[in-house]
Amino acid sequence: MKALRRKDRAITEDEALALLNAAEYGVLSTVADNGKAYGVPLNYCVIDDFIYFHCAVEGQKIDNISHNKSVSFCAVGNTKILPDKFGTIYESVIVSGEIEEVFDSDKQLALEGLLHKYSSEFIDEGLKYIEGLKEKTKVFKITINTVTGKARKK
Repeated sequence: MKALRRKDRAITEDEALALLNAAEYGVLSTVADNGKAYGVPLNYCVIDDFIYFHCAVEGQKIDNISHNKSVSFCAVGNTKILPDKFGTIYESVIVSGEIEEVFDSDKQLALEGLLHKYSSEFIDEGLKYIEGLKEKTKVFKITINTVTGKARKK
């Protein structure tokens, strides 16, 4: 992996992981068997330094994952356009890692993690929702190999 070009904008690994935990959504990038890149925005949660997300039981991202387990995941935190400076205040994190489908207790853990992140005021209803649709969704886990973050703060 190339070194971060703008070292003056680098944030620490702890800051990058905090941003990864806090961001609302991320973009998963995969590669198809024909070599074409594919990026898709999705909701996710971080549990024990793993990124989890759920999705339908078929589709382009699943096809790509079955071909190549190496993925990239990017999340963006707060941003603000600075028109007079021709720039942007931003914070972002990029993860590279390996992906795998999870099942049983890991799948339940991830679905509950998503519930707590996005619907914390509706836990009881959410648990029922999960139980009703658990077999109609796949859950994947990204093992983080590297994480880098950068930010422009002013």
